[in-house]
Amino acid sequence: MLVYSGLKSDFLNAVEQDSIASEIEENIYNKMHRRSAQSEFRSWENSLEYMYKVLNDAAIPVNSGIAIEYNIPQTSKRVDFIISGYGENKDPNVVIIELKQWDKVDTIDGQDALVETYTGGAVRKVVHPSYQAWSYAAMIYDYNQNVQLGNIILHPCAYMHNYRKNNPEKLEENQYREYVEDAPIFGRGEVSKLREFIKKSVKIGDDKQLLYDIDNGKIKPSKSLQDSIKSMIEGNQEFIMLDEQKVVYEEILSKSLKCMEDHNKRTVIVKGGPGTGKTVVAINLLAKLTNEGLFVQYTSKNSAPRNVYAKKLTGHKKSSINNMFKGAGSYIDAEANIVDTIICDEGHRLTAKTQLGPKIAGENQIKEIINASLCSVFFIDESQRVTLKDIGTVNEIRKWADQLDSQVIEMELLSQFRCNGSDGYLAWIDDTLEIRDTANFGMKDIDYDIKIVDSPNEVRNLIIERNKVRNHSRILAGYCWEWLKAQQNNTEYHDIKIDDFEMSWNLGNSTTFAIDENSVDEIGCIHTSQGLEFDYVGVIIGDDMRYENGHIITDFTKRAKSDQSLKGIKKLYKENPEQALADADEIIKNTYRTLMTRGMKGCYVYCTDEKLAKYLKECLL
Repeated sequence: MLVYSGLKSDFLNAVEQDSIASEIEENIYNKMHRRSAQSEFRSWENSLEYMYKVLNDAAIPVNSGIAIEYNIPQTSKRVDFIISGYGENKDPNVVIIELKQWDKVDTIDGQDALVETYTGGAVRKVVHPSYQAWSYAAMIYDYNQNVQLGNIILHPCAYMHNYRKNNPEKLEENQYREYVEDAPIFGRGEVSKLREFIKKSVKIGDDKQLLYDIDNGKIKPSKSLQDSIKSMIEGNQEFIMLDEQKVVYEEILSKSLKCMEDHNKRTVIVKGGPGTGKTVVAINLLAKLTNEGLFVQYTSKNSAPRNVYAKKLTGHKKSSINNMFKGAGSYIDAEANIVDTIICDEGHRLTAKTQLGPKIAGENQIKEIINASLCSVFFIDESQRVTLKDIGTVNEIRKWADQLDSQVIEMELLSQFRCNGSDGYLAWIDDTLEIRDTANFGMKDIDYDIKIVDSPNEVRNLIIERNKVRNHSRILAGYCWEWLKAQQNNTEYHDIKIDDFEMSWNLGNSTTFAIDENSVDEIGCIHTSQGLEFDYVGVIIGDDMRYENGHIITDFTKRAKSDQSLKGIKKLYKENPEQALADADEIIKNTYRTLMTRGMKGCYVYCTDEKLAKYLKECLL
């Protein structure tokens, strides 16, 4: 959707008349039914004055197209500024400009395409402007059929009109070079350079025709995107489906394709415990349905599985495939049925409201996902609810599917642990942690390497040794130690200290702890490991769980203050102590259940509570 479109002459006149910001504001209200913030209004006034300077050149045709605030379909992303026209050989060209008012910015080592700047009232991590411009162009090309068929060439760039570049320029350092090469940065004092960049592509006006083509393009994945994701899946051992995984995959595939035939909404719920291959099925569906020409997105509340699986598919290469992976809060204002199929992994982690930076928005993520898709697929394990805000249950999904007239199909992945383990280990955990009675006593006849050890150093030594095989073993812990913001990227600072044992939480400058080369030397938490699998895990159970008077006792007061999983529990405890204790008990036990089931071949456990360690050892016999 184009919020504002006109000719270059219209744009220049509107800026001269000081009406451009008001026109944009009015269009947003009429088309999107929302009021613009004053800060947004001021940013238009400021940035568009600079674009007036850039375009005030007779060599840029007066009838070239100008678009401001182009809303990329089925995203919350808006392209700041677009100029359209033809090259000297009548080749259709569109220049995409990401406008930034930043005057200061810092680089972030070790975190792909991220920088740090003051925005939204605080210093925040944000994507590099070149990456942002490039990703918008990639998204438009990958999913706009008119762009693909019309061979429209997209030229992304960034214009930071308040930022004075240095020599050498840190935003153009090696870690960002591949993005800057595709989407150059223009800073303060570089009006003429940006003007020349535009003039290389826009020599003949198009009377807004190319803008019209883009705005009316059907959403369909490009052939190059289809081929790319197909090649990434094929031959990748990580994504080979076994047994009923294949059965569930084929059934969901047929339901999704059926939706395209009869245009009836369907919601598929797939229940499955740890290690059943829910994510393997999800990624295969993403690839296959995209290859069938459908508009498909993979979504999750927790960013860890999205980031890890996107990286596993693409390696360290820059890839537009990342645009297929979305946060669960991406569908707040989405049109009904705008996406052919949304695949929601870790559906139990969905929440009602969505945290968008400092703001809270949305009504219910389940409702929003079902509304936005013709076919919605939820992979869910209700025993992995690990925060007070988690609302993803089968009943909740059924409720919203019924309200939105979406047929519900339910399936289950039964086989547990694709490697050595079995459902016997899960039953043992549930019984031992008093989550549910399973009548499963002992681990003698169960082929799974479970050890209760006497020191955290022993956990570390075991995991380091196991990790030597293929870098697929990690140490995890309950959130009972503070994760200090000021020390999150400092490997020398050890957050977790137990006697002579010291280690750091996973570093804040990485979103892929599970597969990072050196993260075996760090400790992950529930938020960096849920939804992911390892060969072996070491789990440190903190003071929030102990053994007392013949029972497992949980204690929410022992959780770190920086943990948001139990946010609001103290208030609830004052109002309804019984409910608060029950909720906290479920979440703490589910957390350790989830951590202890991340290892497909084995799990080594240390407990800060000696009585709990003794009890767990006895339960193994």
